[in-house]
Order: sequence, then structure tokens, then C-alpha cells
Amino acid sequence: MLIATPDDTGERLARLQQIIEDLLKEAKRLGASDAEASVGSSAGMDVAVRLGEVETVEHTRDNGLGITVYFGHCKGSSTTSDLSSGAVRDAVRAACAIAEHTQEDRCAHLAAPELMATETPDLDLYHPWPVTVEDAIALAVTCEDAARAYDPRIVNSEGASLSTSGGIHVLGNSQGFIGGYPTSRHGLDCAVIGGEGALMQRDHWWSMARRASDLDPARLVGERAAERTVARLGARRLTTRDAPVLFRAEVAAGLLRSFISAINGASIYRRSSFLLDHLGKRIFPEFVRIHEQPHLVRGLASAPYDGDGVATRAKDLISEGVLQTYVLSTYSGCRLGMPTTGNAGGVRNLSIEMGELDRAGMLREMDTGLLVTELMGSGVNAVTGDYSRGASGFWVERGEIQYPVEEITIAGNLKEMFAGLVAVGNDCDFSSSTRTGSWLIDRMTIAGE
Repeated sequence: MLIATPDDTGERLARLQQIIEDLLKEAKRLGASDAEASVGSSAGMDVAVRLGEVETVEHTRDNGLGITVYFGHCKGSSTTSDLSSGAVRDAVRAACAIAEHTQEDRCAHLAAPELMATETPDLDLYHPWPVTVEDAIALAVTCEDAARAYDPRIVNSEGASLSTSGGIHVLGNSQGFIGGYPTSRHGLDCAVIGGEGALMQRDHWWSMARRASDLDPARLVGERAAERTVARLGARRLTTRDAPVLFRAEVAAGLLRSFISAINGASIYRRSSFLLDHLGKRIFPEFVRIHEQPHLVRGLASAPYDGDGVATRAKDLISEGVLQTYVLSTYSGCRLGMPTTGNAGGVRNLSIEMGELDRAGMLREMDTGLLVTELMGSGVNAVTGDYSRGASGFWVERGEIQYPVEEITIAGNLKEMFAGLVAVGNDCDFSSSTRTGSWLIDRMTIAGE
């Protein structure tokens, strides 16, 4: 199941696979009825500049191994960053010793053999970037220089940074599954400060990709950071009111993540979700479809199998507004009396089907209300769905932005917000494994002066 690659990753994958095979044999020798393990090795570089000067250059190299053993339905786990044979054997022995003292749990077991992934398709996730330190610094400086030169009101900078990393991860268990593949990830970001009189504002922008050539140009990232910062200057407060709220695309992604958290198996079996007992019920308007695409080529969260070794598959979580499935691992599925959905470790490449309106069209659809561009705080009650967050953005009238606003709070209930979703824009313009356009919610409370 190892993907052949033109550099030395094939040899490294084989070595990590051998480590997994050896420790699984050791666990069996020590009496474990089953075992599972994961091992990874990664390396990367991070460069940060500020005001045209280098602040940090960091090279990283990490190893990590985790082993879980089962003695019937009692389990124990241990980890190590030392991949030598002696350290691996010690980790197995430690896991076995822990299992002797744990309480039996009927759901502590591996997934069924027939659910395991049988192949590892090449999802084009590995694109190493042999960028030199000097070139990385030059790109970060170009990014920051573009931001600082964008407008004379850009008066300071928090800097720009470039990161690149590559790694290999292998997963295996005593059901006969073993799989591994290399991945890469590269990023560029910038944050600057604008000033007008005594007033200051800050904003940022970023780009992230599996392949360096898919990153936005450094100059564009910097200019976008500056544009967002300047737009916030002169922000006002609002009086308290109820009004429609438009969540800009990258902010709306947080609403999608709140939805996923609410249908996560652990939240459901612990009865700590506002969407408890909502399977098969309408949560969103009929036009809404939310789905995951774990096999998306070069996707930031693509994976051929989940953390249990179970094959992943594309599926609808919401279809025609109705909740089709919870997000389940082997363990949480067992606790609920349901099969795993192949989501140990979460969802992969989450998307909501976007509509026909661009950003300007969404503003016109809202007509008068609040465009939210930033949220602060963590005021979400997972049990009740009550939602209250500090916010900033822009006040909109007759479909046109009038002025920036800050120091306000928006409040509602996620269940009501989901049901009150009016439209989803097609203005997805940010790098993330969660893909969405802006969300227009029919009405929320805006608390201000």
C-alpha cells in the first residue's frame, strides 16, 4: 500500500512500516489480543520577517509514535518520539502495563477487518519544496513590502512568514491493515497595522497549499492583508438592534465547524449537543447540501483512510436540509449502536454547496444589515446552541457598505441560525480544508451602545 515516489520517501515509508510491523508482533508476544499503532516523521522550515528584517529562521524535524494495545476490552496506550528499536519495545511494554489497570469498555476494540482500507490511492498530496532559506526570506519580504507599500495609512507591521513542511505517516493494526503515504504543506501569511489619527486597526491574509506553485503570489497576499486593514479604519459602534447578518466566507467556515462539532459522535453519545436526536430531521433550508470529499486531489484534508484504518468515502452530511448521518469513529459508533462512518480524526474536505451570488450580490440580497468579517471569543454553548460572539465588520445599507463597525456582539442560537440561512454565496476565496461562501442569516441580535 506504499505509494512509490521519486525521492527517498519510498525507503522512509518502508522503514516506518517495518517499525509498525515489529511493534504489532511485540504486542502479540506480550499477550495483547489486538493492537494498533501510528508512526510519523516530518521536517520543515519556518521563516519570519518584520519591517524588512529577518526575525526567525526555524528548521524542524519531528518523530512520533503512538501504540494502543487491547487485552479483550481493556486498553492501554503510550507514545514516544524515539523510534529506535529499544524505545519502541519499551513503548509497547508501557501500553501493556497500562492496559492491566484499565476498566473494561465494551467499545474498546478495532474496526472490523472488512471495513479496513484495502488500497491507498495517490491523492497527489506530496510536493516537497526545495526552497532555500534565502529565497524563503525574499518571498516573505516581498509579501510584507507589498503590504506596507499598499497605502500610506499602513503604519506598522506584525510581519510576514513562510512555512514549508513534508512528512510521512504510517498506520497499522492487528486486523491486517497497514498503510502510509507522504504529504506536504506550504503557507504564506502577512499581518499589518493601519493608522488614521489616533485610531489603529490590524488585519491579515494568508495562502496555504499542498503544492508551492498553488500558493497565491507573495505580493497578492501582502496587498490583501493591507486592503483588509485599511478598510477597517474609522470603525464605529452600533446601537443595539436586530438585523440580518452576512458572515464573510472565511468567518462562515466557523459556523460549518460548529455544525460538525454538534454532530460528532462523541458529542452525541455524551448527550452534549444541541442537535441530539436530530438524525433524519431538517436542520437547514431545503437548498442546503453539506458534504465531505476525502479523496479530493491535493486537498488540504484528503486521506484514503481514517484514524482507525477504515476506508474513507465521499458522503452527504446534509442533503436537502436534512441531517443524513452523524460523524462517527469506530468507538463513538459502537457507543451509539451504529457503524463507523470512517471519520475517526474528523471530516475531510468539508464543503457546502454554494449558490449563484458573488459577494456584491450577497450584499444586495441582504440589503440592510451587518457584514461580519471577524469574530472574537468562544461564546458557543454546545449543549443549547446559544451563540454570542464579539464581532467587527461593516454596516450595509441598500446593498452597499457604509462604514466599518467594531466593539459589538452578535447573538442568536445556532439551531435557529441554521434554519434561518437565506443564501450561501459563491465567494469562497480563502485557503482551507473547509470550503464555503458567505452565509446570510435572516436575523440576529446585534448588541452595541
